[in-house]
Amino acid sequence: MRIAVVGGGAAGFFGAIQAARQNPQAQVVILEALAAPLTKVRISGGGRCNVTHHCFDPLLLSQHYPRGSGPLRGLFQRFQPKDVLAWFAAEGVALKTEADGRIFPESDQSATIVRALVQAAQRAGVQIQTQHKVQAVQRQGSEWVVTWQGGGLRCDRVLLATGGSPQGYAMAQRLGHQILSPVPALFTLQMADPDLRALAGITVPQARLKWLDEPLRGPERKHREQMGPLLITHWGISGPAVLRLSSWLARSLHQCHYRGRVQVNWLANWSREQLHQRCQVLRQQVARKSLGAYRPALDLPQRLWRYLLAAAHIPPNRRWAELSQQELERLLAHLTAQVHTVTGRGVFKEEFVTCGGIPWSEVDSRTMQSRVCPGLYLAGEILDMDGLTGGFNLQAAWTTGWVAGQALGATDHG
Repeated sequence: MRIAVVGGGAAGFFGAIQAARQNPQAQVVILEALAAPLTKVRISGGGRCNVTHHCFDPLLLSQHYPRGSGPLRGLFQRFQPKDVLAWFAAEGVALKTEADGRIFPESDQSATIVRALVQAAQRAGVQIQTQHKVQAVQRQGSEWVVTWQGGGLRCDRVLLATGGSPQGYAMAQRLGHQILSPVPALFTLQMADPDLRALAGITVPQARLKWLDEPLRGPERKHREQMGPLLITHWGISGPAVLRLSSWLARSLHQCHYRGRVQVNWLANWSREQLHQRCQVLRQQVARKSLGAYRPALDLPQRLWRYLLAAAHIPPNRRWAELSQQELERLLAHLTAQVHTVTGRGVFKEEFVTCGGIPWSEVDSRTMQSRVCPGLYLAGEILDMDGLTGGFNLQAAWTTGWVAGQALGATDHG
């Protein structure tokens, strides 16, 4: 049996390795367009490779996927993060879990993961063909014909694991699949306020963001608020809170051309009432001290505090005892509900994720076989699935690749 895997990324490699292990007699070849395979794995996690996330409950894990959560929940019953840990351990790769749940190789080098995958593929007898940009996948009778410039091959089964590439979508369309229009799903936000952007480099441990403008699609409405650490950049805001918001609202933000208003609570660990009480205490305890010198919470960076005072039109040399009730209300509004104008989207350099692709209704999630073209299998980002930042997108690639590989290597078309 001959199996062609189109795409040498995480899903393609996992599918190829599993197929070859499942059926040692099968001839498995990976066809990768670029000069080296696994390029996104190499750059993921800032070059450290965020392999997966420390979440071993399939239901909880599936809730980290704005699109694809339903079928992934079932797939995670079969192959989930603990299985990924075991897989890499068997390949001699030690992994570590960080405080936020992200899992990396102990080496902190993505090359460790790339090397393990390439060596596992080679030991399983998988051929790895780079600089083979597939141009067409066609069915001819009982066989598949896969062609690229200057060559081609015939095979019995094909795994399409081309990620979010337009060429992969086009091949799937020619085979009869629908493509849900791909749009960016993990990105930062550009902000209009130059005074905020001047604070680039400041981090806030726990912020709450709320997208204020319409239209929001039905399922996205309940995710218009997101919490987490926030980073101010020279173009706007980034960090986990922003990335979660952009992921959940990917289609709505695309529809409004990434323009609108976002409300920021800079101290999400505090309630407005708690902050009000804290300010009242400071009025008594440090009555003669200036506001600029005494901020109400230590987790509020000093430069950000002075920016918020200026935004509330309160001089930093104003004494706490002189703070009027009207000024206090204005200050609390900026601390907990400051509204900013969003002028566009930035990029998140560690991830290149899109939502959209082949709808799950056209895939048998038990095998990852196409419901449109028997003998064609699908895995990874070519499907309409995407996860939040933190290792979830690679986990979806491992899982769908592994399940597809099991079916690809089977002696019948389960």
